[in-house]
Amino acid sequence: MIEIAQAAHFAQLAVDCVQRELPNTISHMINSPADVRSPRQLHPAFYGCLDWHSAVHGHWLLVRLLRAVPALPDAAIRAALDANLTADNLAAEVAYFAGANRQSYERPYGWAWLLQLATELHGWDDRDGRRWSAHLAPLTETIVARYLGFLPKQTFPVRAGVHANTAFGLALAHDYARATGHATLDALIVERAKTYYAADRDAPAGWEPGGEDFLSPALVEADLMRRILPPDAFAGWLHGFLPHGLPPSLQQPALVSDRSDPKLAHLDGLNLSRAWCLRAVAAALPAADPLRAAFTASGDAHAAAGLAHVATGDYMGEHWLASFAVYLLGV
Repeated sequence: MIEIAQAAHFAQLAVDCVQRELPNTISHMINSPADVRSPRQLHPAFYGCLDWHSAVHGHWLLVRLLRAVPALPDAAIRAALDANLTADNLAAEVAYFAGANRQSYERPYGWAWLLQLATELHGWDDRDGRRWSAHLAPLTETIVARYLGFLPKQTFPVRAGVHANTAFGLALAHDYARATGHATLDALIVERAKTYYAADRDAPAGWEPGGEDFLSPALVEADLMRRILPPDAFAGWLHGFLPHGLPPSLQQPALVSDRSDPKLAHLDGLNLSRAWCLRAVAAALPAADPLRAAFTASGDAHAAAGLAHVATGDYMGEHWLASFAVYLLGV
């Protein structure tokens, strides 16, 4: 359970970055000289937090805390969301995605977080929330269409520990499909997940972590499959996937040597994302399953290590780690 002071601190980190344009890392396809523009001109809704996807999940964090912590002082949060999530700003975001040669823009990490934001707004009994959800809807529909168009063409999953990871993108999109009743997207994600991962055995988890990972390839895959498979089938799959139990490489939190380095700072996020995967997988296993205790203990160790460094004192971590912390805590 998150405390008011902790929620307010995380919210302030996000408020401070969702309207901070610079510094900014732009991944931008330039088709003509007219495309050379500033981050805010390119992305009037999601121009802050160093990059597009971090801006998106910064907005998700703010909505999540508004919903989950009603006592949280909300004037600054609502003002920031109101300023960014306007109909005109989001129409410009849709237009950006429609530009030539941008079919892979923010695929799948940014797509996944956009649908997580849409999921959080969906069904929220709040006047502002309903307005923001309506403004977001055209972009949400754009991203859903991207998933539906791309996944049948993706022959092989991407198993990296960074943004391109397929399993993470499928997991958050699956949450959206289930929450909103989007049966077509749901069915496609289930089919793709089984095609990509159902036969996986003896994962090379001993190779983890990579030097700039913020996701565990093994654990995000398991976190996806616990959503997709019935409990009994999932337990059997997991024992084949990790036949020797939870390896030491997934039990020890990662160490960060320089939190001012944007890639090395990823490892703080890895500890947070590992923690939520470990805890979710443990909860999906039968109470007597021999893997459950190890997953729970490792999840707790990773949570402690990650939560200790959400406020790093450096923007390279502070522009995004609070989102991972809030996702972990579930508030």
